Amino acid sequence: MRLPVLLAVLSTALPATAFAGPASDAVKFFYVPEVRFEADAQYRDRFTEPVTKLFDLNDQATKKNPDQLACIDFDPGLDAQDFDQKTLSKTLKLSETVDGDTAQVVASFSLFAEGDDSQREMHWSLRKVDGKWKVSDIASKTNDWTLSKLECMAGQDPE
Repeated sequence: MRLPVLLAVLSTALPATAFAGPASDAVKFFYVPEVRFEADAQYRDRFTEPVTKLFDLNDQATKKNPDQLACIDFDPGLDAQDFDQKTLSKTLKLSETVDGDTAQVVASFSLFAEGDDSQREMHWSLRKVDGKWKVSDIASKTNDWTLSKLECMAGQDPE
């Protein structure tokens, strides 16, 4: 009788991300133990098109004008520039829906302990490529934008 009670207590005490699954683990990487900037070239292998095209244009813009702000001037996974890591880590909740080789992961969290506009809900689209979950898009339900639909004219040559 004690074991079921202990299991029930432990399952509610553990963070929601603990049982989310492999697709969620691919997203969790960008939030904890520290936030990682998705557009950073060292993480490019974790993404697929269409967002890799935007990241490439962002890289080109940075190379052409290193002293100017490139196309991506915020952290897409946060839908923000500023945040408190401790608050984000504490409030992060991930849930996933898998359909064959595609998945949707919803990340909800707070950027700061206080503030009306601190809550975020991000929808990550993933695709399984060679047995690994890779991000194909990120959308903010909080501020109604989708990463793949953002334009980056700074990295393109004028026609």
